[in-house]
Amino acid sequence: MSWEIDYSSKLCTAEDALRSVRSGMRVYIQPGCAEPETLVEALLQRAPFVSDVEVVHLLTLGCADYVKPEMTGHFRHNAFFIGGNVREAVNDGRADYTPVYLSEIEDLFETGAMPLDVALIQVSPPDPHGFCSLGVGVDTTLTAAKCTRTVIAQVNDQMPRTYGDSFLHVRQIHTFVDSSRPLCELPEDRITDLHVDIARNVAGLIDDGAVLQTGIGGIPSAVLPFLMDRKDLGVHTELVSDDVIPLIEAGVINGARKSYKPRKIILGFVLGTKKLFSYVDNNPAFEFHPSSYTNDPLLIARNDNMVAINSALQIDLTGQVCSDSLGTYFYSGIGGQVDFLRGASHSKGGKPIIALPSTAKNGAVSRIVATLTPGSGVVTSRGLIQYVVTEFGVAYLHGKSIRERAKALIEIAHPKFRDELYACCERTKWLQHTQRESAAAVR
Repeated sequence: MSWEIDYSSKLCTAEDALRSVRSGMRVYIQPGCAEPETLVEALLQRAPFVSDVEVVHLLTLGCADYVKPEMTGHFRHNAFFIGGNVREAVNDGRADYTPVYLSEIEDLFETGAMPLDVALIQVSPPDPHGFCSLGVGVDTTLTAAKCTRTVIAQVNDQMPRTYGDSFLHVRQIHTFVDSSRPLCELPEDRITDLHVDIARNVAGLIDDGAVLQTGIGGIPSAVLPFLMDRKDLGVHTELVSDDVIPLIEAGVINGARKSYKPRKIILGFVLGTKKLFSYVDNNPAFEFHPSSYTNDPLLIARNDNMVAINSALQIDLTGQVCSDSLGTYFYSGIGGQVDFLRGASHSKGGKPIIALPSTAKNGAVSRIVATLTPGSGVVTSRGLIQYVVTEFGVAYLHGKSIRERAKALIEIAHPKFRDELYACCERTKWLQHTQRESAAAVR
């Protein structure tokens, strides 16, 4: 049987396709800009007919009405990474949060620790050989599709065809739903003067030939324009945004000096706009892989001069980093921070960086604190931390004592909080008054 006949026999409406979701099942949804919105909408229509259906995924950008109060008893979401569309439900107890390294999520599917019944994915139309591309989001989806009992694919002619380990054959998909619609987009971040000040300090740590990992947000977006005068930069990352395009077109990002996968931009997914989707379409410079590959610390470390740039919500004076919660309020997730910080720390010439504003709430509170807010989760331990960057400078903590760390972090804290932080250190005996005066004199 040719794949065309197989494909035609598997086409149906979204409503018919989602009838395979029954009570007690676990349903995986492809995350990010690749969220299959037509299938999610059909899933919601199943609510009156099902109960106790668990919906699992990373950050999604589309509709997440399955977390609404009226869906209680029908659906319950389990987040690997908490987005704004499910954050209230998680903290109200209507949804769950599973903290896990991004590199290890797929292992849950493969080992059966978290068996999947249905995977809702979005793909490009089949090519002449019957292969569909996962387009802008390979991430944990390729493995989920291979491990689940039933794969339902939204076929969208607006989904880019991307290269790498990003394909499923028609034979590997059980049901197809034809639906042409624009992908979910993540608007470009608004860059503030504060972001620029932090970015300038981060950029000072990036040399010619470095291999970059950056996330999303104002700080990473502000860093990249400062690199236009660099040469032969590479990229090995979990995601890229629109901001990489100018550096690629200027020849700054070319991967010429990469020691692992030279000339290739290694990534798992993209988060951005239609401009970026069009740019990665049939572009062999981008090589997509599952997150278990892109985020493997051993593979990351094979890149010499690996620079990993990640953010945080709080950091204490010993170097403990909280990036997934505000006290007991769950905010995001572990993501790939630890994966890339570990990889960069083992890279020859690597630099693992945590970059954050010195304050929050319009300057009312310090993000550099004597002790983390009770309930805060330590995502990155004090033993792994190396570079910490704020708008006031760079603190290097690797191999430093608690006393040396406290002094270095206070020096990059906002000036109006430094005396308070020194006073806390004096009470804990981490620093004495003479050391405080000495540091002030140096400052």
